[in-house]
Amino acid sequence: MIKAREKSKGFASLTTITACFGLKRDAYYKYKRRVDKRLEIEKKVVAIVKNRRRSLPREGVRKLTRSLDEEFTNVNLKIGRDTLFNILRKHNMLTLRKKYSSRTTNSLHRFYKYKNIIKDLEVTRPNQVWVSDITYIRTIKGFCYLALITDMHSRKIVGYDISNSLELKGCVRALKKALYQAKNIKRLIHHSDRGIQYCSNVYTQILKRNNIGISMTEENHCYENAMAERVNGILKDEFYLDQTFDSLQHAKRATKNAINLYNEIRLHLSLDYKTPNMVYKLTA
Repeated sequence: MIKAREKSKGFASLTTITACFGLKRDAYYKYKRRVDKRLEIEKKVVAIVKNRRRSLPREGVRKLTRSLDEEFTNVNLKIGRDTLFNILRKHNMLTLRKKYSSRTTNSLHRFYKYKNIIKDLEVTRPNQVWVSDITYIRTIKGFCYLALITDMHSRKIVGYDISNSLELKGCVRALKKALYQAKNIKRLIHHSDRGIQYCSNVYTQILKRNNIGISMTEENHCYENAMAERVNGILKDEFYLDQTFDSLQHAKRATKNAINLYNEIRLHLSLDYKTPNMVYKLTA
């Protein structure tokens, strides 16, 4: 009677279906429990990653595996890098890197260009080498420009300024902020490209008054300031400074927040998964 009703309605019992594959009903239920458990794990992982990415929206898989290890342990999850990668890929949560192209360096000027004195230097402590660079940020009214000074050892951004022009004042303000917060700048070297801002008499005189060595990239060798350019890329790739802001003030607020997160929360592979602030404070 039941089989006849199933046939008339076009349905088959679970027992009948599993028998077609040489399986028993118990095998199906075991499989279903595994799938349900996997989906529940995925749901927890996605929720934890989304919460983390409220602060670091574009943090990659390798760093997430480290930064979220304690949170995964607290909810009894053992999530390796490959598992996390597969879950994020399934839910379209992998981060993509963008390429940027904009020229902010004008090296065709009358000012003296200094040699690269850090090329073979081993950097072992904070405030040994600061690297400087300028990058652009878009607003609806045009570009504004972010001047950054980064400590090479700790990767900490020690000074910055954002303004609506490429004039010297922004770089000077960033330098003064870095000098103000530094406790010990003995034997410090300042490294930059050969842009007119860094070669100008005003800028170099500040460095000389503070007994800071001056180092610059060689002509057409921008890779010699790769760390500074890498920091620029991180701020844009991972902290959404690549978007177009409503105004200069909006860009300033976003930049301040991004730099605080970069210094205080973002883990660096090159720092053995520590933050710039941790390394700077421990060894300064």
